[in-house]
Amino acid sequence: MNTEPVISFPVIRGLQAGREYYVAMWTLRMLRQISIFDEDELPPELRAQRTINKARIPEIAGYVLDNPNDYVFSALTVSIDSEVSFTPMDGQDKLGMLEVLMEARFIINDGQHRRASIIEALEQRPELAYETIAVVFFLDIGLERCQQMFADLNRYAIRPSRSLGLLYDHRNDKAKLAKLVVMQSEVFRDIVDMEKSSLAKRSRKLFTLSAFYNACADLVDGFATGDLTKDADFVRNYWEAVAKQFPAWTQVRDGKMLSSEVREGYIHSHGIALQALAKVGNALIRKYPKSWQKRLKSFGSIDWSRSNAKLWEGRAMTGGRITKASNNVVLTINVIKSVLGLPLEEDEQRIEDAYKKGRI
Repeated sequence: MNTEPVISFPVIRGLQAGREYYVAMWTLRMLRQISIFDEDELPPELRAQRTINKARIPEIAGYVLDNPNDYVFSALTVSIDSEVSFTPMDGQDKLGMLEVLMEARFIINDGQHRRASIIEALEQRPELAYETIAVVFFLDIGLERCQQMFADLNRYAIRPSRSLGLLYDHRNDKAKLAKLVVMQSEVFRDIVDMEKSSLAKRSRKLFTLSAFYNACADLVDGFATGDLTKDADFVRNYWEAVAKQFPAWTQVRDGKMLSSEVREGYIHSHGIALQALAKVGNALIRKYPKSWQKRLKSFGSIDWSRSNAKLWEGRAMTGGRITKASNNVVLTINVIKSVLGLPLEEDEQRIEDAYKKGRI
């Protein structure tokens, strides 16, 4: 390498698709000190990355600040647009020092939001400066190759389903509540899919964890004590009482009916009904804290058949298909509340009036 100013840092040298690349362990402080080429002002065809979404930065930075003892970040992927020199350590072939020109351009191929968020977090917690993150360096051989790297790195990146994200989230109290209710319930343990957020036609389940999570959160609103065990008992008692009004649910659990038949035939076995039943349950328990269970029998007087288009079309269905839009949830709630004799809230009445006037 020439005599121009350089920076050097220890790396591991690797080989991928016939090209050398290097893996380093950088302190978070280095992410702030090293100049990263800013492409935001360039048109898309001249960029190697998407433009940074600044709205994401506070959220990711907050994740670091809120979890200083157990946050985790995957490696950054960076291209170096300059000459480099690798000097192996004595007796080593893959371990050594990488020298890079100070004027080199570093272009982030994957991890620009992580870097920006880390820098923001450092402003509030300077002590994070000496923690480290893995960085994978490729030698940039032009814009086309850099753009292809971005496409390849994101080609097979599939966001996990919401249900799986909730299943593995141990920081979200509402997720912990929903999971505990499912695991402790003799009914829901076998009819809630803990991994998928949409059910295949041949699925043996009736509900997804993501739908059950939403329903539990609505049910416990205003009743949560902060004691997970007590809150789970409260929620489980309600759902198991509700399940008694829908024999098809336990028949699916017991293998006496196919989930697909129940879902194709009835509104009550879809996420929209689960959420509506939760919101109605919340209102019912508020008004009748000691006698709410007796009043659940009214659920049986509702014709939940999807073939009952006169009742459900425009409410829980659009063109014969189940729809989960917020207005449809409210219109489904209104049906259940009317049977129970519960008054509609202001927003519910407004949406009901609009529906009856044909404005929805």
